[in-house]
Amino acid sequence: MSEVSPIISGETGYPPASRSASRKTLLSDGVKTRLGSSLESLGYTLAGMALLLAVWWVGGRMVEASEDLYAFADFAPAPTLVRLTDMIQTGEAFQITVPSLYRVASGLFWAIALGVPVGIMVGAIASFRKLTNVPFQFLRMISPLSWMPIAVMAFATWEGAIVFLITVAAIWPVLFSTASGLRRIDPSWFKVARNLGARPWHMLFVIILPAISQDILSGIRLALGVAWIILVPAEYLGVTSGLGYAINDARDTLEYDRLAATVVIIGVIGFSLDSLLQLAIAKLSWLRSS
Repeated sequence: MSEVSPIISGETGYPPASRSASRKTLLSDGVKTRLGSSLESLGYTLAGMALLLAVWWVGGRMVEASEDLYAFADFAPAPTLVRLTDMIQTGEAFQITVPSLYRVASGLFWAIALGVPVGIMVGAIASFRKLTNVPFQFLRMISPLSWMPIAVMAFATWEGAIVFLITVAAIWPVLFSTASGLRRIDPSWFKVARNLGARPWHMLFVIILPAISQDILSGIRLALGVAWIILVPAEYLGVTSGLGYAINDARDTLEYDRLAATVVIIGVIGFSLDSLLQLAIAKLSWLRSS
């Protein structure tokens, strides 16, 4: 009977010290790869922002040099950033942002509250899907701003009209993403659940909602983008607060540096909200991979 060398262990036949060194090497290589990828992504991001600022600066200089457009010279980066800094320091940026965020949040709440249940019905019930396909597609193609006169007549307050317009704009991405996610669920999951005695509520909360949560968040992300675009023209409706009102007021008072600074605020907030939802979707990616 042959003796086993004391320095050999495990199925691989490698000494423990060699295996430990190999693991450390692999971990080090993985960290270096992730770090390199992050640095590359950061480099492209900074380059893109630098390109955007350069185009903005060149455009500002061209406007300033033009006799016909000289009055709009405050759209240039320098006056805009100076005014933006002042708006942040005085709290004006916060004051005009909070009402808009409240309206968008309210509109998204109703879009999710209505879109998710209806989307589940569309995805789960074939007859309901066939019945509602054409009406939903027809309503989806109507510009949300077309409902503005109806919203003004139907709601007692401007706030209600604005929230309605945002809801009408945001509900369709949530609804269709939910329905699409439900239709992609493996039917065998439902068969196994039924064999185990699962009831409809178990199906909903244990199978359906966890399986389509990533799709729902993707729909909410699309809905947020649409709602954020609709927000500014919707806030032209008689309100005296919000980002849309600030832009309209700056235009009327010819404060173009304030107008441009407000546009920057809109872009920064919208990008930040979209990034947060993107991170949330990435966190739920395990639902697809497991």
